[in-house]
Amino acid sequence: MIRYALTCETGHPFEAWFSVSSDFDDQLASGRLACPLCASPKVRKQIMAPAVAKQRTPEAPRAQAMMMETMGRIRAHVEETCDYVGDRFATEARQIHEGAAEARGIYGEASPGEVKALLKDGVPVAALPPPAPRKSEVN
Repeated sequence: MIRYALTCETGHPFEAWFSVSSDFDDQLASGRLACPLCASPKVRKQIMAPAVAKQRTPEAPRAQAMMMETMGRIRAHVEETCDYVGDRFATEARQIHEGAAEARGIYGEASPGEVKALLKDGVPVAALPPPAPRKSEVN
């Protein structure tokens, strides 16, 4: 796994892990990579010091597996307890925030511009962890 320090066009710093270095380029080109804070797809690598390989401890793979499991549980909890509203997410979130719709948990899709506008207006939104890759996508 390769860890990159990234930043979006608005300056939000974040990190992401990739199986191989070409995964970053592929995900960026296909629009699957976006800032977790503002959903901007304009992402670039930050300058980083190279990581010097050390003897890998048995805890590292276990910690990574625990993190992936926890992210999967978060996504599953949202999918089980919240209403899926599809591409109406921005409209529904704004209506709930303004009291024009029933207060409830929702999830769905929104464009980076819609997410930016919601955040600017104080509507609390966050990106869901990505779905776990299918076994055919891992190898």
